[in-house]
Amino acid sequence: MKIEIQLPDKVKYIIDTIMEAGWEAYAVGGCVRDFILGREADDWDITTSASPCQVKELFRHTIDTGIAHGTVTVMLGGEGFEVTTYRVDGRYEDGRHPESVTFTASLKEDLKRRDFTINAMAYNERTGLVDEFGGLEDIEKKVIRCVGEARERFTEDALRMMRAVRFSAQLGYEIEENTSAAIKELAQRLRLVSAERIQVELVKLAVSPHPEKLRTAWETGITGIIMPEFDECMETEQRNPHHRYSVGEHILKSMQEIRPEKTLRLAMLFHDMGKPKTLTVSSEGVYHFHGHQEVSGEIARGILRRLKFDNYTIQTVTRLVRYHDCDILPGQKYVRRAVRKAGEDIFPLLIEVKYADMKAQSDYMREEKEERLKLVQAAYERILTEGHCLSLKNLAVTGKDLIDEAAMEPGPALGEMLGKLLDIVIENPELNRKETLLAIVTEESGNKDG
Repeated sequence: MKIEIQLPDKVKYIIDTIMEAGWEAYAVGGCVRDFILGREADDWDITTSASPCQVKELFRHTIDTGIAHGTVTVMLGGEGFEVTTYRVDGRYEDGRHPESVTFTASLKEDLKRRDFTINAMAYNERTGLVDEFGGLEDIEKKVIRCVGEARERFTEDALRMMRAVRFSAQLGYEIEENTSAAIKELAQRLRLVSAERIQVELVKLAVSPHPEKLRTAWETGITGIIMPEFDECMETEQRNPHHRYSVGEHILKSMQEIRPEKTLRLAMLFHDMGKPKTLTVSSEGVYHFHGHQEVSGEIARGILRRLKFDNYTIQTVTRLVRYHDCDILPGQKYVRRAVRKAGEDIFPLLIEVKYADMKAQSDYMREEKEERLKLVQAAYERILTEGHCLSLKNLAVTGKDLIDEAAMEPGPALGEMLGKLLDIVIENPELNRKETLLAIVTEESGNKDG
């Protein structure tokens, strides 16, 4: 099969400029793979036989982004393109970085050091596709396979094991047998990888079209190293009319049932992780998991912190997990209470979480659950349309109003009073008027004085 790739103009200009100077140059790696797959390439990387110094001489504006490893960034119109000299990596001492890099004149030697065959293809318009390791065939077969010996590739950089699962999830591919066997053998080496790098791969897997491929990470021993809490879920059954899957399989199914947004997919990943620790069995043999929401929230917070997630993600995901199983009656008053409890920013996400959770359960009472959720959502939408006050920011009085017009002093009592007023308005939205609320404050103050 002849492959013709439409190179972006700036990429073509860089490749042509280097080749006109007498050197080889190719687009390489993920950008070639993505074009073949009909996907939008995130970055266009270029590899060349020219040395970094020779590349720098050819372009007006370059940045030494990784010159020790042969990489310079060529800037064109404010856009950067990494150009890397063909290289052979020395021995890997720390499971990530080679102790030395040797430049080479051989494109094949450069491609040989890359992780997977689908990422080890190069292209320019003069030569066409260079595919020394069967990447195109593996794309046709829909498999992830290491370049050369899988054990060597994973020993060089242990994170490649997670990348194999992540590419499998993004593309819907299977991991080739020898590559999978090497992951099982070397999964323990993931202990050498930083939490930040593991986090990046976990998120990419979670928001992929196939988050259920996390099952592959479990089967190959990856989750046993990076997230053993998930392994407990895969081993915990749910003998309960509301469920048809184990805890772990329910989690995987629920991730498939929600849109691919980071906090939502992570919320589904963690929402039931407290179930193994809260399992009880009734006299009839029915499994129950009372209080699993709070336990799941604590587990989620612990894992997210361990993997160095940002505070916003930690707080958002933890709150969604803690409230995912809260019972919301389908009336405006009850929905306003739920919004007050969960948070105005969290509640619309919480509805999505509840739908995904329900869809990953058994068919038992499915129609009733779905109808109730629809009524809750409809009540919430009416509340928004009618402009009900749901948080302090929409309360008709502020702390300053209470100080200036109700003679209150700054301090904890002021905050408590604002909270009381919000509770009153949540129950009776029509009372959210400044005069009314100030009168309530004055009356309360009078009662205390009396």
